[in-house]
Amino acid sequence: FTHIRQIRIFNLYKICPMLLLCFCSGFELQFRLGPTLQGKHLHVHTNYPAEGERFERHKFRALDWINPTGREDDSDKFCTLDLKISGSYQYYFGHGSEKSGGGYIVVDPVLRVGADNHVLPLDCISIQTYLSKCLGALDEWLDRLRVTKETGYNMIHFTPLQTLGESRSCYSLADQLELNPDFSPPGQTYTWTDVGNLVEKMKNEWNMLCITDVVYNHTAANSKWIKKHPECGYNLVNSPHLKPAWVLDRALWHITCAIADGKYEDRGLPALIQNHEHLHAIRGVLWQDVFPKIKLWEFFQVKVEPTVEQFRDLLQSGEFLGGSQTLTKTEGRQQLKIIQDPQYRRFGNTVDMNSALETFVPHGNSPGAIEDCCNWLRRRLEELNGEQYHEIQHHQEQATNCIDGTVSYERIADHGPKLDPVTRKHPLVTRYFTFPFEDATLEQDLELMNQPEKSCHFLAHNGWVMGDDPLRNFAEPGSNVYIRRELICWDDSVKLRYGSGPEDCPYLWAHMQKYTEITVKHFVGVRLDNCHSTPLHVAEFMLDAARTLRPDLYVVAELFTGSEELDNVFVTRLGISSLIREAMSAGDSHEEGRLVYRYGGEPVGAFLQPSLRPLVPSIAHAMFLDVTHDNECPIQIRSVYDSLPSSAIVSMACCATGSTRGYDELLPHQISVVSEERFYSKWNPQAKPSSPEEVNLQSGIIAGKLALNQLHQELASKGFNQVFVDQVDEDIVAVTRHCPSTHQSVVAVCRTAFKNPKHHRYTDEVPSMCIPGKIEEVVLEARTVERQAGSYIKDERSINGMPGYTVEIKEHIQLKDSKVVRQAGVTSRGRSEYVQEIVFEQLTPGSVIAFRVSLDPKSQELVGVLRHHLIQFNPLYKAGSLTDPNTPDILKSPLTEIMSKMTLADMNVLLFRCDAEEKEEGGGCYNIPGWKPLKYGGLQGLLSVMADIRPKNDLGHPFCDNLRQGDWMIDYVSNRLISHGGTLTEVGQWFQAMFAYLKHIPRYLIPCYFDAILVGAYTTALDVTFKQMSSFVQNGSSFVKLLALGSVQMCAVGRFPALPPLSPALSDVPYRVSEITKQKEECCVSLAAGLPHFSAGIFRCWGRDTFIALRGLMLVTGRHLEARNIILAFAGTMRHGLIPNLLGEGVGARFNCRDAVWWWLQCIQDYCTMVPNGTDILQCPVSRMYPTDDTKPLTAGTVDQLLYEVIHEAMERHMQGIEFRERNAGPQIDCNMRDEGFNIVAKVNPDTGFVYGGNRFNCGTWMDKMGESERARNKGIPATPRDGSAVEIVGLCKSALRWLVELHKQGLFPYNSVAVHKDGKQLSVSYEEWDRKIQQNFEKMFYVSHDPNDPNEKHPELVHKQGIYKDSYGASSPWCDYQLRPNFSIAMVVAPELFTVEHAWEALNIAENKLLGPLGMKTLDPDDMVYCGVYDNSLDNDNYNLARGFNYHQGPEWLWPIGYFLRAKISFAKKLGKDTYDKTVYLVKNVLSRHYVHMERSSWKGLPELTNENGQYCSFSCETQAWSLAAVLEVLHDL
Repeated sequence: FTHIRQIRIFNLYKICPMLLLCFCSGFELQFRLGPTLQGKHLHVHTNYPAEGERFERHKFRALDWINPTGREDDSDKFCTLDLKISGSYQYYFGHGSEKSGGGYIVVDPVLRVGADNHVLPLDCISIQTYLSKCLGALDEWLDRLRVTKETGYNMIHFTPLQTLGESRSCYSLADQLELNPDFSPPGQTYTWTDVGNLVEKMKNEWNMLCITDVVYNHTAANSKWIKKHPECGYNLVNSPHLKPAWVLDRALWHITCAIADGKYEDRGLPALIQNHEHLHAIRGVLWQDVFPKIKLWEFFQVKVEPTVEQFRDLLQSGEFLGGSQTLTKTEGRQQLKIIQDPQYRRFGNTVDMNSALETFVPHGNSPGAIEDCCNWLRRRLEELNGEQYHEIQHHQEQATNCIDGTVSYERIADHGPKLDPVTRKHPLVTRYFTFPFEDATLEQDLELMNQPEKSCHFLAHNGWVMGDDPLRNFAEPGSNVYIRRELICWDDSVKLRYGSGPEDCPYLWAHMQKYTEITVKHFVGVRLDNCHSTPLHVAEFMLDAARTLRPDLYVVAELFTGSEELDNVFVTRLGISSLIREAMSAGDSHEEGRLVYRYGGEPVGAFLQPSLRPLVPSIAHAMFLDVTHDNECPIQIRSVYDSLPSSAIVSMACCATGSTRGYDELLPHQISVVSEERFYSKWNPQAKPSSPEEVNLQSGIIAGKLALNQLHQELASKGFNQVFVDQVDEDIVAVTRHCPSTHQSVVAVCRTAFKNPKHHRYTDEVPSMCIPGKIEEVVLEARTVERQAGSYIKDERSINGMPGYTVEIKEHIQLKDSKVVRQAGVTSRGRSEYVQEIVFEQLTPGSVIAFRVSLDPKSQELVGVLRHHLIQFNPLYKAGSLTDPNTPDILKSPLTEIMSKMTLADMNVLLFRCDAEEKEEGGGCYNIPGWKPLKYGGLQGLLSVMADIRPKNDLGHPFCDNLRQGDWMIDYVSNRLISHGGTLTEVGQWFQAMFAYLKHIPRYLIPCYFDAILVGAYTTALDVTFKQMSSFVQNGSSFVKLLALGSVQMCAVGRFPALPPLSPALSDVPYRVSEITKQKEECCVSLAAGLPHFSAGIFRCWGRDTFIALRGLMLVTGRHLEARNIILAFAGTMRHGLIPNLLGEGVGARFNCRDAVWWWLQCIQDYCTMVPNGTDILQCPVSRMYPTDDTKPLTAGTVDQLLYEVIHEAMERHMQGIEFRERNAGPQIDCNMRDEGFNIVAKVNPDTGFVYGGNRFNCGTWMDKMGESERARNKGIPATPRDGSAVEIVGLCKSALRWLVELHKQGLFPYNSVAVHKDGKQLSVSYEEWDRKIQQNFEKMFYVSHDPNDPNEKHPELVHKQGIYKDSYGASSPWCDYQLRPNFSIAMVVAPELFTVEHAWEALNIAENKLLGPLGMKTLDPDDMVYCGVYDNSLDNDNYNLARGFNYHQGPEWLWPIGYFLRAKISFAKKLGKDTYDKTVYLVKNVLSRHYVHMERSSWKGLPELTNENGQYCSFSCETQAWSLAAVLEVLHDL
């Protein structure tokens, strides 16, 4: 990461959940618009400070949007943050004043250490915890802390250094501002400055950083300042809701005193509680003596009679709402409002009299009626009091259970502490509140509750609640934790009450801020004690203050939320750098290994991720500790022999690691943070094993820990960031750390000993291991052994470990010198798998061995050379690269140079080609056994799969398995290209040469290097591709480029020519020598209709599809010459004045569609207007295959005409009237068509100028579904004949006429009229007149007006939607004209002059509401009785409207019409003013964003032909369709 700028992209969505977005300092974060927000004028605000400004949490600034392409399209628009300052920052985004979402980002601190201030990466940290009170006087600290330095740690965590409270718990602080006086020997007073100097000395001289705890949640119960400022805790004055809990707490104290004094012995409850009978007796005392006496329910009840009297007075004074009857009891229960007494006095609750008067209404004013009403109220109040009584009974039952559980654990359970008899010092249960007064009777105690000057000192203790919501403060109103006795209480501490901000408790906030500032002045980091129950806003405020003084503050916490999502709330809000994770939470070695895998690193052989990539939410950085100061002693829980292997497993984790002082010396008991008062031992290299006060390398596992800590730090600093964990058997875990640039590994094999080998039989059979590569050395081999040093005696002054154990360790030895293993042999699995088999001879439980492994020398060299050749794609490959003196010639030039000679048709072969296209060439797409075939034979087929695998590093995917198992896929890539000839052969040879290195490296590395080669080649190919396209594409957004690739996907030269030959007189026509005939033949690209169904053979080329797609895929992308050739090739096939539907190379053409010729004319018009000197095409020669309708196909050049003559012929033939029967009519050309369907008609109505034609047995437009089901009786019947004048054909005809009139005026088209023969006479109709007729009649005939008496409306009874345009005019089934379909928007785009702006806009809005789907347009109004939005071509049933996909165009959502709909919206919005236009642009961007997302996710990298209703996937659709891509690209072009 060091040299390449790392950028992460975060797509904003309307709802951004609480994700953990974590960054290293120096990263750049780019916010981009998610699909739901594209088109909106979105603002992004953040409190990350601008350059040179200070951070203020509540000061937000708006980020500026950057649009690299400067276009209207939002797909690349971003705003950016350069993240340099560590901490937690907030962002939010919205539109106008509305906030749509937001979240937090965390920037990790940069830690520096040593006199030279070098960086200490977080993964390098090896930390050790000290209980500060056990360090003794400050002048002795270095002697004790030196143990940590000599054991190889580089960070120390001190528990709080402040004055401790009475309990002497490390976390109960009497004064947060004062240094613990225990650190100053007699006659000396040390200060914080002295501590700071010591910490600085360790940083500079020992390369050791120090952190300490901050405790915000509580203070010691004996803190002097809390007595002066009782408002800082929860007391009975500021928290009167705690009064009932306090009463119960006092009562329980009096029970303690009675038990201690033997007063309950006669009831079977002695002071020494030893069995369940005693527990039962405690329950009896609670229910018979305590609860009835203290009557807690009274705090929640109403005094009934005075309330009824007050109500009676109000009724008698006439203050009630009139009414004829008393409301029912149920209504009363719902409406009577009880007001909780804010002071929580007995019977202090009151009734809201207004609600009482509204609820209980008397019949009249008579005394009887009023008395009835009062009785109703009395009964209701008694019910409510009863409900409160039962509620308190439930609380008392829970309190009883909790007391029972606590007493059982503390005094009876085998795993508990088995406390001595109940005394006032060791009460029955922990007290929940402080009581700083002399003992008296319970009655006298309870009187103090009403004396504020005393009750303000009854402060609630802190603690924790099992399974509680950590975001809820259990001492606030609404929580019943104290009354239900659910708190596991720390009676040495008082819970602090901060309120919602500094104004609620000024002293406390100021005091704690000062405490924080003292701490961070001297320490590089803090551990947030009890973080999960510290109010978030408090910790946030304090850490903000801390970071003001120390910007790179390292923040550590341990969270017990039980949920990763909740952890993330704390991590993100507070900017926690590392979360403490416990190895002791693992119940076995398997789980311990799993934790190593979970807490850091990538898998071995991981893919190289791009430096600019989407941000993936992470899990919090871990500080993985083999034992924390809260854990039970590992020797007691596991065994002394497990300390070393479990520490080794932890130290191999790719994260911060550490331990707690004392356990490396093999302490056989827990070091209690409360009761431990002895001092740590000091460092003395000459210490005797039996000396409890001193330790050295031979003590405990210190020597092993030193080696492990050094190894941990080396692995992190040298980039060994890949991890593999192998569970060799139930006790043996092997952890591999791998460096992806040098491919060195360190493999640590650890044999755990969770059970003591002295008492547990471990197997002697240890499986051998195969280590891939060459073992350079044994880094270390170590095991715990017994020694003669006497048995363990707990020392009174020093915290001492077990002297009878030490570590036997050897470091940096050769394999032959190992005592633990021997080499069984070297094998080569295939040519690239160099494996050393290792046999374990002495891997006893408690042993560890670590190997340093390299690739074998040959592999190492080949990887180095491969990396050298990859530098052209990514400079990160410089590390570990080597030059090859014998570089093959093909690799001496950069790949760009080779690819720059490729045509876009070559790119089609390199990148795409679906299975049918590949099969036509004699091959097929690569099929992964046990998985599925790739979508394409070209690179995109592989890249689509790798794009899913790479971000997740899914190395177990069948694709990766296939690469590891053999060279089949590798050879497929190169051989496929070599066989094609030309430049493709050179590219194939380049791959072959690169793969020659790849094949000889270890198989586990092949997926990542194969990916690197392909990604490099693919991105190079894209760069070369776009350079050959129009400036619109070259300067376009990612979305534009993605759509433009559709042009490469669809435009291909197949093995057999798809287009008929062009005129030999035409220049710039590409030729090749045919593989089959060996003759020279044309090789023009043809445009596939869609993949995979319309990609090859006779079904590849369709006139209609080609010319709907040609403008977007060829003209907009700048492929002008190829577009010209396609236009002229189709022109050559004209027959009957029509362009074929199915091309069939011209010879097998079918002329059965009425619209293809008009789309062809529209494309010629677009060519003339969009291409420089485009009108030259009109003078190009066209080789007529059928110069007359009945000619047999002629060879190219036999009859040539100029294009403009062919155009004129098409127009003239329509005006004359086209009527013929298809050749070879019958089942041989269409097995579903009825006989009448083969009769083709296309004419012009002389009155309106509209082109019309067709009949009810054929379909001459794009909605061309022919019924196929005999069972449903729809066979041979078109679902959508659209005979008459189809709206889009009229629009296309009008567009052509307007253009021809204009061309004639410019002298570019010689004809101004068409000649027709009618009744034996020749008549002439001018283009202008024809154009005018359509203009005059269109709105009259096609617009469905709101006027029921519209004189132009022939069938007012069929109108069911007004304000729309008809889909056709003059259909044989008149109701079809009135169906709402999306076709009128096509006419709006090509001939906007036909429409009045207001009518057009209304019709478009109706279409938007009724037809617009997520990706496409519904092909029929969902209100129509035959609408069905789900297309299933295989379904054959009795349903006439559905069987065999009869509803193909009766509802399913087709994509290409959405392009025309959006273009029409844009076009007319421009005429309606800025506000309408802006709203339209938002709609367009928003709709198109879904297409962008679909394309990015699609393995076909395309847009489908259609979807089922509401954008649902349709399995019968082409996965990528030419006209879908083209139409969307045209919208972006219009924008």
